[in-house]
Amino acid sequence: MAATSRLHTVITDGLLSLPDGPVTVMRPTADYDLSPLSGRDIRIAQGFAPDAEAFAEAGYPVTQDATASPTMIVVVPRAKALARSMIAEACALGQVVIVDGQRTDGIDSLFKDVRDRLGDLASVPKAKGRLFWFSTTDALADWAAPPPAQGEHGYFTTAGVFSDGAVDKGSALLAAALPAKLPARMADLGAGWGYLSQAVLTRDGVKSLDLIEAEALSLACARLNVTDDRAAFHWGDALTFKPATKYDGIVMNPPFHTGSKGTPALGQGFIAASARMLAPHGKLWMVANRHLPYEAALREHFRNVDELRGDGAYKLFYATRPLKS
Repeated sequence: MAATSRLHTVITDGLLSLPDGPVTVMRPTADYDLSPLSGRDIRIAQGFAPDAEAFAEAGYPVTQDATASPTMIVVVPRAKALARSMIAEACALGQVVIVDGQRTDGIDSLFKDVRDRLGDLASVPKAKGRLFWFSTTDALADWAAPPPAQGEHGYFTTAGVFSDGAVDKGSALLAAALPAKLPARMADLGAGWGYLSQAVLTRDGVKSLDLIEAEALSLACARLNVTDDRAAFHWGDALTFKPATKYDGIVMNPPFHTGSKGTPALGQGFIAASARMLAPHGKLWMVANRHLPYEAALREHFRNVDELRGDGAYKLFYATRPLKS
């Protein structure tokens, strides 16, 4: 990617000279090309745990919140409201703002919105995306995201979290299907902003619940939504998370998108991870979109797999006796 990246083109072709000093890169994916910044003090701001872990392992300083630097690079996420808030934050922290993203993540729409505010902007369209840049300004300050707010559904959410405007229908279906009594030691994999976790804590028998969530924005909302002392919050990748003690039960509505691409393998990885985290007597309750091919993965990792009553859009599974690979 390094030889063809938009950032590489802009810097090596002399289209943009960066100011002296550190560079903060906001929300880069683990494969983002940093080679054009070689020799500079690079700071990574990343709230998605798998990408944060990858950059930390590569030796970069990583924080969830962006730090002020003369150059601020915004790597556009799929959520437009989050992208806008990142641009506003970059303007408040830097001197030059660079915005880089794919068309499938809405970069062209974002470019138009910024250009409508600021006038003509230099840009490089390349590799199914676009990079543009401008000097910091307060003309975009109103794009800053407000703190998490309580919506009509009664839960705190914020820009950039999954299902921020309404309760996810699959999660609601699974929550209603959970039995009246659940095992003592529970976990919610990919807990989001805590809807399923809150439902778990209303059942009898639950003594502890670990919420495991990769997105820091979602976990911050979960802390506001789930205030029960039995709950513990873990920012981390559910695919690699290692609990101190194996769980008696797990609930999950696993993600199946990486960026804008559907990735069934991600949900299949959640199934394997749940089997690894469960005790031999452990139980799994799971919801999935009906078109996703999860049955084979469930049977590969659990001795008993039953499909519960779902609906036309979602299927529910109850699996027991995890198989150790």
